Amino acid sequence: MADFDKARALIREFKGDSYAHGFGVLSRVGPFAAALGQKALLVRDVFPGGEPHGACITGALAQSGVEVLKVVDGARPNCPREDLSRIAGEIQAAQPDVIVSFGGGSTIDAAKAAEVLRTLGGTIDDYFGTGLVTKGLAAGGKKLHPHVAIQTAASSSAHLTKYSNITDLATGQKKLIVDEAIVPARAIFDYGVTTGAPASLTIDGGLDGIAHSLEVLYGAIGKPYYGRMREVARTGIGLVLRYLPEVLKEPANLEGREGLGLATDLGGYAIMLGGTNGGHLTSFSLIDILSHGRACAMLNPYYTVFFAPAIEEPLQLVAEVCGIDARNLHGRDLGMAVAEALLAFQVKVGVPTRLGDVPGFTPAHITRALAAAKDPQLKMKLENMPVPLTAAMIDDYMGPVLEAARTGNLSLIRNVN
Repeated sequence: MADFDKARALIREFKGDSYAHGFGVLSRVGPFAAALGQKALLVRDVFPGGEPHGACITGALAQSGVEVLKVVDGARPNCPREDLSRIAGEIQAAQPDVIVSFGGGSTIDAAKAAEVLRTLGGTIDDYFGTGLVTKGLAAGGKKLHPHVAIQTAASSSAHLTKYSNITDLATGQKKLIVDEAIVPARAIFDYGVTTGAPASLTIDGGLDGIAHSLEVLYGAIGKPYYGRMREVARTGIGLVLRYLPEVLKEPANLEGREGLGLATDLGGYAIMLGGTNGGHLTSFSLIDILSHGRACAMLNPYYTVFFAPAIEEPLQLVAEVCGIDARNLHGRDLGMAVAEALLAFQVKVGVPTRLGDVPGFTPAHITRALAAAKDPQLKMKLENMPVPLTAAMIDDYMGPVLEAARTGNLSLIRNVN
């Protein structure tokens, strides 16, 4: 189990004593929360089979002397902005010392963003982008309540990171808060909770974990953290490729569940080392037809070909992890080989490889994605690309990438000279 040992060591390096993960760790919420306050607000998801876990959490809090002032419903999928004002109002009314969230990425992201609204006021649009929460806290001399985040899905790693994804359901567009101030003070992930997850969620989460490691690896060339990112990507991507098919065949496979949990936690480490880029950027415009993980997975093979001439070394690593011999391939040819391996894995786990095959897809989705790429609030995704694009280049270069993703025709992609 050398891959598990490597993953655990990397996660320990990343989070130290502030993170409890593995099996049977839910009760750690008691001492974690008690170190931060005596009165808690619990924001939680309700899901089949979740009540025993919820009872474990409230019991552990009580045993550690932490009073649960109120239990509040979490967020709907993709964290709609309408849920934030409700949760922010509940936090304001309860006046807790500490916030405890128990749920998937949407509920954890909602707890992060709702506390920002409660503390700083305004609208959530004021904080989309990078570092704006920290700037507002400094200007007002304020602090956020500490947050203990308990993850329930091997997916987004929201419990470990500085990101909060928020969706405007009216426009079908997702935007992002990126700020160190919203990183949960403590985090817990009991991988055993995921054994009851439906296959669709398991697939989405595993693919999201690949996307985090893959995209950050692509953008890490020449950065000080590139060597560490290679280890994170090699381990995380390899765990998903190995264990996602196994868990789909045998959902109660604990070894597989731990493998996916470790892999997606490493995805969280990846996005704290660097940033995601093309796949994530475009996925934000597809929330009405695709889950986040599937959208990223469908797009990344096409961005792989686009980036290929600039990322030969990362592509050789990915080829090795995928089990293909690409040592004699270079540039675009190397990108094509890796893209085809990624597409083959999607087929293996039952995910479409072309946007045109997704129910509900229309050319308007491409128009929306190209417009979003020009939005200054999402410019960090363009800046993270290994082949950075300016707003003026988007239609000429991103347009063909998305058309290739629609049709499955990799030859449509244009590389920047």
